[in-house]
Amino acid sequence: MASKNCFALVHHRLLKQSYGSSHSSHKTLFSIVSPKQSSSIQNCNAQIKGNETQKDIVFSLCISKRKLNLSLLAVFLCGFMPNTTKTLLAEEIELERYTDSKEGFTLLRPSSWIKIDKAGASVLFEEANNGGNNIGVVVNPIRLESLEEFGSPQFVADKLIQAERRKESTKDAEVIGVTERAGQRGLQVYEFEYKVDSTRGGMKRIFTAAFVASKKLYLLNISHSDKPESPLETDKRMTLEQILHSFDVAPLT
Repeated sequence: MASKNCFALVHHRLLKQSYGSSHSSHKTLFSIVSPKQSSSIQNCNAQIKGNETQKDIVFSLCISKRKLNLSLLAVFLCGFMPNTTKTLLAEEIELERYTDSKEGFTLLRPSSWIKIDKAGASVLFEEANNGGNNIGVVVNPIRLESLEEFGSPQFVADKLIQAERRKESTKDAEVIGVTERAGQRGLQVYEFEYKVDSTRGGMKRIFTAAFVASKKLYLLNISHSDKPESPLETDKRMTLEQILHSFDVAPLT
């Protein structure tokens, strides 16, 4: 029971064309032909003029369609490119391996995050200028040989949520996912994802991993802001999950 309590506690932008007018040549031709010929020529001119009018109409329609297409393209560029640009320019987090041989654990960490000394934590990394986004590991001695002795992944998740809800600053806490995987040398590792709304920092997404080795409980806690006005981005979430899956017992040397 003491070990169980310990576990719970540490934890998105007109071309106008002028057709070659034959008006002058038509007028000269009218002065030297007979009325009958003149009538035929007038009919011919009318047909030519009609054809030119049709060409003007077709040309105008083509221009109008082109302008419409250009307008639609402009709307697309102005409406969607900002988001695309934002995605393409999103900061990519570079990871590097961190191993604590003394405590016996290893994990990936953002290379740009700062290592902070904090009582009670074996190691703590914080995002520069945003300490609310952090990664911490706690190691505590226990009497258990494995997580299975403590309980199922769901049982442990319930204990973690209960511990969160007992905090005065916690307004709400909800489990998102619970999984189990095999670590180094067949080590049993539990992974949890949940969200917490508190008076300190607002909405946060929490990723936690736990395992037991050499009668020590290892807890990884990844905390990141996930507010409605600035939700956790998909690419960043994937990076945090990569860190979560990397948490393991240190390899034998």
